[in-house]
Amino acid sequence: LQKGLCNLDRHLQSLGKFRVPVLVAINRFKDDAPELLDQIGAYCRSRGVESAVVDVFAQGGAGAMELAEKTVALLAEGRPDGAKPLYTPELSLLAKVETVAREVYGAAGVYTESDARKKLARYEKAGYGRLPVCIAKTQSSLSDDPKKYGSPSGWTLTVTDAHLASGAGFVVVIAGNMMRMPGLGKEPQAVRMDVDDAGVICGLR
Repeated sequence: LQKGLCNLDRHLQSLGKFRVPVLVAINRFKDDAPELLDQIGAYCRSRGVESAVVDVFAQGGAGAMELAEKTVALLAEGRPDGAKPLYTPELSLLAKVETVAREVYGAAGVYTESDARKKLARYEKAGYGRLPVCIAKTQSSLSDDPKKYGSPSGWTLTVTDAHLASGAGFVVVIAGNMMRMPGLGKEPQAVRMDVDDAGVICGLR
């Protein structure tokens, strides 16, 4: 848990750059030790950020009441007039990717493969250069390498592909070895799910 807090810290740093209020939801699972959840809450407080333990897996909506109440209280403090995006529409698509890579993911730089670079240039020439970028990469790491845990630094984001989503209003940028349509396992999750005689759901992952 202590090693993983640097990942949470990176997210707090990133959100701070948008100048918006921050509230951390701490998901509670069946086997989580209360003292570990308390450690996360204490860490958030040390960073001046509110948190709430959420137990919607076992309790449904009731398990999110603390989070809901703290969210309402945070919103009642007023609209954050200082909120701002990380980049302006005028930046090139590649510059937008580089900004997100450095400011959010903690990358030292960006390498764009030839085909992806040509696509980005073509989208800009067609008049889509002002669109924001949506970067698709592994969810297992802040980097584009699923084996790099915590908050890695000194690494390079590799842009391998790009796709235009003009209807949605953004350009999808693929980083690393990433499939936009995730593959499904051989055994469906439903095989492990059940409800015992007391009405408790088990087997959720």
